[in-house]
Formats: sequence, C-alpha cells, structure tokens
Amino acid sequence: MSRTASDPDPRSALATLAATRGDSLAALSVMLGRNAAYLQQYVRRGSPRVLSERDRRLLSDYLGVSETALGAPAERAPGFRLPKLNVAASAGPGALVDGEIVLGTDTLDPGLARRLGLRDGQAAIIRVRGSSMEPGLFDGDHIVVDTADRTPSAKGGVYVIRIEDAVMVKRVALVRGALVAKSDNPDAGPVPDGAIAVIGRVVWQMREPR
Repeated sequence: MSRTASDPDPRSALATLAATRGDSLAALSVMLGRNAAYLQQYVRRGSPRVLSERDRRLLSDYLGVSETALGAPAERAPGFRLPKLNVAASAGPGALVDGEIVLGTDTLDPGLARRLGLRDGQAAIIRVRGSSMEPGLFDGDHIVVDTADRTPSAKGGVYVIRIEDAVMVKRVALVRGALVAKSDNPDAGPVPDGAIAVIGRVVWQMREPR
C-alpha cells in the first residue's frame, strides 16, 4: 500500500493497515517495545509528531509497505537499486554467456530488500529462459539473485549456476560433500556434466500475474 492523494496522512495509513491485518495499535506498540498507548497517541493525538526511523522501519517490515507510506521523506526511503544483467539464466540446457553486461537498473522496495537480506552491490536481476524449472519459474520471468549467497546446504535451494560457459537456474543441494543440480520439471533434459560454480541464490521472482 502506498500513500495517495486520498490517503496522504501516515497516521491514517497506519490505522488502516493495522485494521486490515486485524492488528490493534496497542499490539503493534508492544511489538515496537513501547507502551501500549504509544501508537494510539500517535494516530489520535499526533504525539509523537513523526515516528522514529527505528519504529518506522520495524512497522514497514512487519506491514509490508514502503516507509514513505508511514511518513518517511521520499529522499530517506529510496528504492533499492539492482543492476539488470544480460545474463539470461537458462532453465533449459544452458545459455552461453559472453559477459555480464549491465542493461540498466530496476528498483525494489527497500523494506522488501531488507526482508530478503540483500546488500548493495551483491544482488542482480536476470531473466529466465526455458521451461525446466516450471511450475516455479517460467520462461521470461525476471528473478532477483543474491550473489552473496553461494553456499547451498544439504536442504538445497534454487540457485543460478555456471557449468563451463553455460549459465542456468537449477535446484542445487550439497550431497555427500558435492554440489548436485537438478530441474524441477520432470520432463526436462539432464543437467550438463561439469563442475558447478554458484553465482547466487534466487530470492525473489518478478512476474506479472498469469
């Protein structure tokens, strides 16, 4: 939810968001480590006049909204910028890559970026090609990759990997000390042989509703 001309006041925005979730202002106050009347006084009496950065950040994360909806100045809550790379991670047999050329940037809500644990310079957006990771990932999906997370566990996860010169997105797990990659689509062909180099973990997908 973002602030609009019909709902420009962060106090009313907070009250609406809390009511929509079924949370009381008292409960949210306690979550912040404040007394139970803290947010009621903020909403109804304007005291405090603005929320502290800490309280605003915690509420933003919990409610899933931009900090600007809760009163942050626009310049204080910039979008989290990610480079869009020309690496087309193939969910099929693999896409040859000439280089990771930046095509531009895109923006994530900073609250979402924090929840995903992303850090500046350690995330990117790339496009999926192929059908081998359906139904989770479809051809044309854009995915957010945390390039700081390159260590799959035994439980495994979805990662962008490189095998020789082919870049692809696969489900990767650590099995008896070795990385094993597989497709989610049972009809997909085999994963190419070769050493697996992990580029990063897929933490979000950006897709229009189907």
